[in-house]
Amino acid sequence: MSFDTYKNISEVLKEYRITSTEGNYIIETEIAIREAFQEELEFCLREFAFAESEYAICETIIFPILKEVYRHYRDKFTLWSHKTIAYDEKLSGVPDYILAKRSPLGKEVFENPFFVAIEAKKDDFIKGWGQCLAEMVAIQKINGESRQQTIFGIVSNGEFWQFGKLKSNIFTKELKSYTISELERVLAAVNYIFRQCELELNSFAE
Repeated sequence: MSFDTYKNISEVLKEYRITSTEGNYIIETEIAIREAFQEELEFCLREFAFAESEYAICETIIFPILKEVYRHYRDKFTLWSHKTIAYDEKLSGVPDYILAKRSPLGKEVFENPFFVAIEAKKDDFIKGWGQCLAEMVAIQKINGESRQQTIFGIVSNGEFWQFGKLKSNIFTKELKSYTISELERVLAAVNYIFRQCELELNSFAE
């Protein structure tokens, strides 16, 4: 088995005894948008046929947005693309993107992950969240459940962005949904996630 064998959140909740809830926990945290980034993203949205290519969605929308926010946190984290992780045979696979603690040994060394982001392939957010939550559970177990760390997850098809978090055995899905047409809000929501990861990292360092 691997992450993508989970078809929905329910399968993960039952297998790992997780309680699901919803709430408005994201506090949109404003971030400066570089003009060059905005122009490039607008060009991609205008020129590429995303319905024909899932790779184009990842490479020209999802990753650039994550990367733009990551610029502000690169001293503390490393943003990994398609990095294999494994806790056991069931909880293994390749998340699209992972934010992990930056290792003092160099950017080639993978250390404690804090969030995962995946593409909702074929706009299937139901399966996307099943896969994402399984990845969040894997990260929780890899890092050590005793740390009481909050793990964050993002599922997006490029146009729509959804957010969730896992702390202990409680999964909370953000009620607000974000669209690429409101780019500043998407970036502010992603920036909030990065900021929370930074606070988590600082708390463990104390």
